[in-house]
Amino acid sequence: MTRSSSRLPLVKNPERLENRLSEIPPEPGVYLMRDGSDSIIYIGKSRKLRSRVRSYFRDSTKKTEHINTMVKLVTEIEFIVTDTETEALALEANLVKQHQPYFNVLLKDDKKYPYLCITWSEQYPRIFITRKRQLGKPKDKYYGPYTDSSLLRQILHLCKRIFPVRQRPQPLFKDRPCLNYDIGRCPGVCQKLISVEEYQKISQKIAMVFQGRTQELIEILTEQMQAASEELNFETAAKIRDQIAGLKSLTAQQKVSLPDDTVSQDAIALAADDQYAHIQLFQIRGGQLLGRLAFIANSHAEPGAILQRVLEEHYQTAENVEIPTEILVQHELSYGDILADVLTERKGKQVTIVAPKRQTKAELIEMVERNAQYELQRMQKSGNANQEALQDLADILDLSELPHRIEGYDISHIQGSNAVASQVVFIDGLPAKQYYRHYKINNPDISIGHSDDFASLGEVIQRRFRKYRENPQLSRVDNSDWPDLVMIDGGKGQLSSVVTILVEMDLLGDLQVVSLAKKREEIFLPGESKPLETKAEQPGVQLLRRLRDEAHRFAVCFHRQQRNDKLTRSRLDEIPGLGQHRQKLLLAHFRSVDYIRQATSQQLAEVQGIGMKLAKEIYDYFHPNL
Repeated sequence: MTRSSSRLPLVKNPERLENRLSEIPPEPGVYLMRDGSDSIIYIGKSRKLRSRVRSYFRDSTKKTEHINTMVKLVTEIEFIVTDTETEALALEANLVKQHQPYFNVLLKDDKKYPYLCITWSEQYPRIFITRKRQLGKPKDKYYGPYTDSSLLRQILHLCKRIFPVRQRPQPLFKDRPCLNYDIGRCPGVCQKLISVEEYQKISQKIAMVFQGRTQELIEILTEQMQAASEELNFETAAKIRDQIAGLKSLTAQQKVSLPDDTVSQDAIALAADDQYAHIQLFQIRGGQLLGRLAFIANSHAEPGAILQRVLEEHYQTAENVEIPTEILVQHELSYGDILADVLTERKGKQVTIVAPKRQTKAELIEMVERNAQYELQRMQKSGNANQEALQDLADILDLSELPHRIEGYDISHIQGSNAVASQVVFIDGLPAKQYYRHYKINNPDISIGHSDDFASLGEVIQRRFRKYRENPQLSRVDNSDWPDLVMIDGGKGQLSSVVTILVEMDLLGDLQVVSLAKKREEIFLPGESKPLETKAEQPGVQLLRRLRDEAHRFAVCFHRQQRNDKLTRSRLDEIPGLGQHRQKLLLAHFRSVDYIRQATSQQLAEVQGIGMKLAKEIYDYFHPNL
C-alpha cells in the first residue's frame, strides 16, 4: 500500500477500513482515532471494542453532524485492550486529559469558580479557598468548583470557628504562638504544640463536612462527648458539645425541601448554546444541599456524552465515601452502565444512575437545570460584553478582524532603581494570566537617579520579539503567541521608542501597535501626532484601560518584590563569608531577616551549610554590643 493511500480517510478506502475493523478484538478497552496529520482527534472506551468502533462507520441517521464530520477525517484507528471496563474508563480519562482531542468533550478551565483545598501533602495541612487547582501534589485534596463562593467562605469560616486549626499561612512570631492560640482558635501549629497525628484528626473532621458526612461527624462527636462525661472530663465534653451545636447550626442553613430528609444523591443537569454547555451538579446528603458545583464544556457533543464526561472527571478525584448511592441525570448517559459498575465497585454498595421522568426526582432535575440556565445566561451576557468591546476596538483601530490576543506593556521603577517591565495578555477580552511575563531591565545606563522609560520599553519589545528576527521563517500568522494588537502604556514618546525598535527588526509592518496615555485616556497610532477621536466610555477604550491597569498592577507588584528582595539581600551581603547560597538556606529556614536576627548562635548553626563559626559571625553582626 502506498503512503498516499494510507493517508486517505478510511471511509474513502473501504478495503483498508474493513481490514482495520477486523483486527480490533471484541474485548474491553480504549480506541484512538487519528486524522491525516497523525493527530489524535477522538478517544473513546467500550466493553466491546470491535462493535463500538464499527458502529461509527455504519450508515445511520442517528449519528450527529459532529460525529459524521469526525468519521470523515479518520485515517487510522488504534486500540488498547484492558482487562475490565473499569480500567478502560480510567485509561480513557487519563488519555483525554493528556491529548485533549478536538472531538471529545473537553471541560474548560474556568477560574470563575473557587475550590476548597486541604494540603494533605503537609504534616500540618492548610485549608484554604483557591481558584487554581494545582495537580502536582497527588495527596492534596480539592473540593469543588463551587458556584456560590460566598456560601463556601461562610462554611469554611464556621468550620474554623468550630474546630481549632491554623489561622495564618505563616507564623507571626518565631518563639511563641499568636493571639489565636490564646483564644482557642489555633492549637499552636507554629510552635508544634499539637502533634501531627492530632492535628490531622482535626483536619479530617473539617474534610468530613465538605464530603457531605456532617451527620456522621455529629454522631462521632456525640459518642466522644458522652465518653468524656463518663470520665468526668466536663471541660472536654463542653467543647465537643459546642462543636456539635455549631455543626447542627451549619446543616440547618443547607436544608433542601425534600420529602425524604435521609436521601443522599447527586443531581446533574446542563444548559447549552451553540458554543458552551454550563453544567451544574447538586450534592444532596441527608436532605441537605452540601454544594452546587459548576463545570463548563464545549457543546458540540450530545448532552448525555457531556454529562458522562463531567461525572467521570468529578468522581475520578472523589473519595469512595463521597460517592452517593443514587445519581440523577437530566439525560441518559452514553456509558451509564459502565460508570455505575465502576462506582459500585469503589463504594462497595449499589450505585444507580437514573434519568427520572416524573414526580419529585424529575422536579429536582428541573431545579438543577434552571440554575444551569441562569449561569449560562450570565456567561452569555459577559461574553456579549466582551464581543462588543472587541468589535468597538476593531472599529476604532480599523482592524480587519477582532483582536484575539492583545498584549500590554508597562515599566515600573523608583528613580531608575530596580527597573522592571510587565507583559500582560488578554485573550478574547479576558486576562490570560498563564501568558503573563516579567522582565528585569538590563540596560546598564539605567540606575538609581537615572531612568529612561523609552529605552526600557525598547529593550523589552526587542527581547519579546527577538525570536522572529532571529528566525525569519517562523510563521507569525500561525504562531499562537503572535499578538493581534500591542498596547504600550504611555503617550507619543513611549510609542515612538517602540516603533523605532520594530522598524529595526523589520516587524512594524506585521504588528499593530498603539499607546494609551493616562491623562485623557488618549489612543495614539504610529506616525500620528494627534490621538484618535474616541470617548472614554466607549467599550473598546474601556477594554484598553483594563489592559493598561492590569499591566501597571503586574509591573508594580514585581517592582515591589524586587525592591524588598534587594533590601533583604543588602543586609545579609554585609556579613563576611555569607554568600548567596547560604543566604537562601537561612531565609528558607527562618523565613525573614527579623527571625535570623532573633536566633541564637546554636539555632543558626542548625541550618544546613552554616557551621558554628559562621553562626557566631552572623549573631555578632546583629548583636554588636554583646
